[in-house]
Amino acid sequence: MSIKVTATSTCDLPPDLLERYQITIVPLYVSFGGNTYRDGLETGPEDIFRHVDGGGQLPSTAAVNIADYQELFTELSPRYDDVIHITIGSEFSCCYQNALVAAEEFSNVHVVDSRNLTVGQGLLVLEAAMAAERGDGIQDILAMLEGMADRVDTTFVVDKLDYLAKGGRCSSVVALGANLLKLKPCINLVDGKMSVGKKYRGAFDKVLPDYVRDQLAGKNVNLDRVFVVHTRCDPAIPAAICQQAREYGFREVLTAVAGSTISCHCGPNTLGIIFMRK
Repeated sequence: MSIKVTATSTCDLPPDLLERYQITIVPLYVSFGGNTYRDGLETGPEDIFRHVDGGGQLPSTAAVNIADYQELFTELSPRYDDVIHITIGSEFSCCYQNALVAAEEFSNVHVVDSRNLTVGQGLLVLEAAMAAERGDGIQDILAMLEGMADRVDTTFVVDKLDYLAKGGRCSSVVALGANLLKLKPCINLVDGKMSVGKKYRGAFDKVLPDYVRDQLAGKNVNLDRVFVVHTRCDPAIPAAICQQAREYGFREVLTAVAGSTISCHCGPNTLGIIFMRK
């Protein structure tokens, strides 16, 4: 039995894991400076930050289209018993809907809504790939993913609200006030939607240990694995958070750098911890 796992580029899994489990990534699109690029293949976060720092408008993002999906599924469907495609949450993009339309022509293609983003989506992708490698059956893997989606704990802290303001996700007045007061909001993902949680006050690197403690306190945490994901932070910052996670008792602590799609909306100096609840 052969099962192929694929995902949208928004899963942000590190390259070594993608290669280790032979996970095929389907890129979203990012547009800026009059051109459109494939996320992760033709542009990366540094290109976006450089463009915006130079006075350019905030890039826009677009979903994987139906034609792209039809091309992918046409290539993979005959080569595998089953193909699983795990998308960014359907509340954030129409990738899921587009994939469903394309998959109608292929009886062995299964589309899964992660109800998540960045390595919150990536956790499902990784678990599916590990299960496929073990030889688990397709129905068992799909049932596992269904049960996992709402147990992924995804939060992140944003240093400045400039990118969220530029993208229309908060007002420029709110962003200015938060920046002046040195407020660092925690963004929570609940029921597939983002909401603002606790607002920390102080320097970005100083508030993060409190954020981590808050996120782990009182939760039935699965200690198997945690991801520390960030956008262009000083390397010492995610390293310190990784050490804090190890001291908490996580057996595997992984670092990931968010790709272009997530970076477009959060900007540099964003960091999150993402793990499973039991």
